[in-house]
Amino acid sequence: MPRNEPTEVTDGWDGGRSPRRRKAVRYAVPVAVAGVAAATIGLVPAFAGSGSPDLPKISAQDLIAKIAKSDVQQLSGTVRVTTDLGLPSLPGGGSVGGFGGERQSDGATDKDGAAASPQNKLMELASGAHTLRVAADGPDKQRVSIVDKAAEYSIIHNGDQVWAYDSGSNTAVHSKAEAHGRTGRHHQPKDLPKGLKNATPQDLAKEALKAAGDTTSVTVDGTARVAGRDAYQLLIKPKQSASTVGSIRIAVDAANGVPLKFTLTPKSGGAAAVDVGYTNVDFAKPAASSFAFTPPKGAKVVEADKERAKAERQHAKDFKGRKGLEDFKDRGGLNVIGKGWTSIATIKGSGSGLPAGKDKGAAGDAGKFLDSIGDKVTGSFGSGRVFSTRLVNALITDNGTVYVGAVDKQALIDAANAAK
Repeated sequence: MPRNEPTEVTDGWDGGRSPRRRKAVRYAVPVAVAGVAAATIGLVPAFAGSGSPDLPKISAQDLIAKIAKSDVQQLSGTVRVTTDLGLPSLPGGGSVGGFGGERQSDGATDKDGAAASPQNKLMELASGAHTLRVAADGPDKQRVSIVDKAAEYSIIHNGDQVWAYDSGSNTAVHSKAEAHGRTGRHHQPKDLPKGLKNATPQDLAKEALKAAGDTTSVTVDGTARVAGRDAYQLLIKPKQSASTVGSIRIAVDAANGVPLKFTLTPKSGGAAAVDVGYTNVDFAKPAASSFAFTPPKGAKVVEADKERAKAERQHAKDFKGRKGLEDFKDRGGLNVIGKGWTSIATIKGSGSGLPAGKDKGAAGDAGKFLDSIGDKVTGSFGSGRVFSTRLVNALITDNGTVYVGAVDKQALIDAANAAK
């Protein structure tokens, strides 16, 4: 198919704020992209060029509108998730970003309960390759299963009931979703971390497009076949050179506007840092049995609501009289500087930084280890260490101030110098 001449993106487009779009945005698991207004996105006028399959031309603006207006409520399929963030390894085979401990915020307070904790499973998705089976039937019925060789982990949301089940430990975590709205419908699971509730290409696409602004170039870059379906490829690139993000490519179903694949590639090149895509997908209504769950015989059941209430009472007792977040705010709190892809979050230090290798005893050992995974840097702000992954870098100064963002090392140093 020959490439068509690009047309101007005008300010007359209403950003998809039609009644149909407002309807789509109401749901928790629709594929509509909320909050996307082309007038605020730095769209580069472009059309789908030649490629396979041969599809009608479409502009980037119209493709975003197609995503936003998509009102698909029912689907099932298999999603392949591959993550390579370049997290540094820790002694014992762990990695930065993992966590342990037996008490979890979702009420799983013992070893088996922690095994079924959605928070723990979210951390597992932060590295390596994983296969997910997903199903959705409107806002009140969803299921996500992480399939391993030896076990399966599932989260099932059905009306006001939420279950998380780990077959490896034969443990289930149960809670009730809170109803909202005048009708009491559209229950939302309160225990599930965002990364598990939004583990599909369409949810990642939604977040990427929400972040787009005048610092972003958006084009249509050819076509593709994904999960046996024809798709356009939406290409998103930061215009800000200090960003560590090279590009985001979103394959969009040509028929219904559902994002089928999401690929984030670092500016440094190499394999994708995040690659999430359907390997098969069906837009028919899933069987009702997909959302039914009864704990198997002999399974340990953790009632998360009761455990959470108990943990909150203990927390209130342990921290009675402390100011908590207000104390954090008094010390300077969290602040965000910059905009777009080069936004940097800062936390003001309390004057005590990281241990140094020259320190004695355990502090010195910790300092030497930090030196092995971080780079020492200096500037008019003083000195500190930069800890890097393929996407996110963090500068921790010697006085404990933290600068972190998906930006290169020099951008962090410049931010620290400017704040001096």
